[in-house]
Amino acid sequence: MKETARRLAGYDRAVYRSVARLSTPHLDEPLRQVSDFADLSKPWFLVSGAVVLLGGTRGRQAAVAGLTAIGAASLVVNQLLKKMVGESHRPDRDGLGVPRQRWVHMPTSGSFPSGHSASAVAFAVAVGDVLPVLRPALRVGASVVAFSRVYTGVHYPSDVVVGAAVGALSGRLAVRLVLRRWPPSTGEPAQRDH
Repeated sequence: MKETARRLAGYDRAVYRSVARLSTPHLDEPLRQVSDFADLSKPWFLVSGAVVLLGGTRGRQAAVAGLTAIGAASLVVNQLLKKMVGESHRPDRDGLGVPRQRWVHMPTSGSFPSGHSASAVAFAVAVGDVLPVLRPALRVGASVVAFSRVYTGVHYPSDVVVGAAVGALSGRLAVRLVLRRWPPSTGEPAQRDH
């Protein structure tokens, strides 16, 4: 078991180093800004406001589902998993070769799993299930946020993958809960068309 964990950690660091070595200086500033802007789920609150204002009943359902999903994902990541795992160390950006121009503020919480990724994916899945027309854009947005956390050096890839998995599950559960409590009106399409 320890050997498997050590091997997986080696792969994780190898992928992290590969991202650090990407020669993409034109992405440095945009991805830094994305990573910073995603703090406290700011993009998702803005999208929620827009769908409430412009989306009618379905928009309100989508916003409630999305914000419920963020709350659930944040609870699981920050209050359960991070505490269960203990103080998982953040990556050594200097030692692993992340260029300084990519750096954002290094969080003080444990690294595993990524809360940014969990919230982004939770919101994208929940809102995308209720408003399928937004699904592609939200999934791209969530993917960019998740990738930015590795690119800026604050998370290992496994942190992001596990965070995204928690987010996806939270998103699906939130949609079921919200639509059970607040079902679509007669004549509205069902929420799923994956």
